[in-house]
Amino acid sequence: MSEAKYILLIFLSILTLFYECKPDKSSQALIENNVEEDTSVNIIVNNKTEEHLKQMGLVNIKDSLPQVIVDLKYSGPDNFLGMDFYGELVNAYVQPELLKKLMKAYDILQQERPGYTFIIYDAVRSKKAQQLMWDSVDVPVNIKHWYVANPQRGSIHNYGMAVDISIVDNNINLLDMGTEFDFFGDLACPHKTSYYYSIGKLTLEQSDNRNLLLSVMSRAGFYVSTTEWWHYNASSLDYAKSKYEIFTYPLNIDNK
Repeated sequence: MSEAKYILLIFLSILTLFYECKPDKSSQALIENNVEEDTSVNIIVNNKTEEHLKQMGLVNIKDSLPQVIVDLKYSGPDNFLGMDFYGELVNAYVQPELLKKLMKAYDILQQERPGYTFIIYDAVRSKKAQQLMWDSVDVPVNIKHWYVANPQRGSIHNYGMAVDISIVDNNINLLDMGTEFDFFGDLACPHKTSYYYSIGKLTLEQSDNRNLLLSVMSRAGFYVSTTEWWHYNASSLDYAKSKYEIFTYPLNIDNK
């Protein structure tokens, strides 16, 4: 064998080994996804706030209803004050009793609008976050309790027996409810939907969307707030206080 052929043979062998050892794009994507998944698992394991909630007996909604979208508005700056109230709390936790009703509501929604799902804006909330919200909301003191529960009395959110919720369609588009979440004003009152529709402040679509949410949730055993179309209770505050522990665990809140 000539020296040139011998060198060419060695080169081809090295090249073959290189392509055998190098992962293809699909394999590389799988590796990267596994790394991302492992990192995510570590975050969940090391999340002391959520571990504390589990010890209290609360459950993560997504564990039983993976189809539901969770977008905790107070676990980031996308809220009426533009700051993070919740720190490391990023999942929606509730009492098992509430989750059972929410699962029923989801089944009813599928019967009414197959392929639609819920989006959760808030679930359990710490007493510390409740105090921060009370101190920060910019409405007259005499009507502040209409929109934010006084932390001295407690919010039903503090016991994991309330959810702030809306609906998205098959294409993950939010249904138009006539106001944004956390709108401070009379237009957000669910029991005034018909009135505001009659005077042209709400469209027929907006009115129908609110009534869809109200119908689905009430048939599952929830009670809507008098001032917020998105807020639903699974029980009375007195019942929640008599049965469950208030969530007082400190949160890492960054107000910068």
